[in-house]
Amino acid sequence: MRLARIAHPAGGVAFAAIEGDDSDAQVLEIAEHPFGQPNFTGRRWPLADVRLLAPILPSKIIAVGRNYAAHASEFGNEVPAEPMIFMKPSTSVIGPNAAIKLPPSSSQVDFEGELAVVIGQPVKNVPAARANAAILGYTIANDVSARDQQKSDGQWGRAKGYDTFCPLGPWIETSLDPGDLALRTELDGEVRQDSRTSALVHKIPDLVEFVSTVMTLLPGDIIITGTPEGVGPMAPGQQVSITVEGIGTLTNPVAAG
Repeated sequence: MRLARIAHPAGGVAFAAIEGDDSDAQVLEIAEHPFGQPNFTGRRWPLADVRLLAPILPSKIIAVGRNYAAHASEFGNEVPAEPMIFMKPSTSVIGPNAAIKLPPSSSQVDFEGELAVVIGQPVKNVPAARANAAILGYTIANDVSARDQQKSDGQWGRAKGYDTFCPLGPWIETSLDPGDLALRTELDGEVRQDSRTSALVHKIPDLVEFVSTVMTLLPGDIIITGTPEGVGPMAPGQQVSITVEGIGTLTNPVAAG
């Protein structure tokens, strides 16, 4: 099932399930929230008549650094023995087609295409063997990073935390095996990142276990799983598109902040 969050023609915002493909796709409004068995209201619209928003508004976003060996290598870093996690604020989230705004305080802001895990139930200390039961589904994330500030600050809170620095979307795919998916990032149509999730150093069940030993995960929380090699800067007027096999494409324009 594809789960989305939409602005619909009746003038409201709702969760919805997407049924069908391409020009025939319909969105079916979900009452309240998408967790557990969805309760449909009976209202539906053509996908073309709604605006896709960020598919979830998480209480927190946990990001994993250096989780592709080739990406760690391109910055001259070692692959950590345990997952290296950091946080992005919920206020950094935007949806498909919303502008990534580059802050004037940074001279280099990079794209980082990533597979994102969406948590479906409260969990604490969940073992990897049971991690899949805690996952609602998967979406696409762009871990936008002010690279110069990441280097100068010695920690990543500011560099990763600006408003608009976590595009998510276009929807959540609940029926997906994330073990070996193609991940590709294009900047103005030029391929910059081209890898597969099978190259993840720390696999998704292990990430869920590790993070849940540190903090309680709540429904809607996001774990972004790391980016492959090929990250690079964006400039106002450009467009970045991240495609993950089995999910779709997340596209965002870039603008001056």
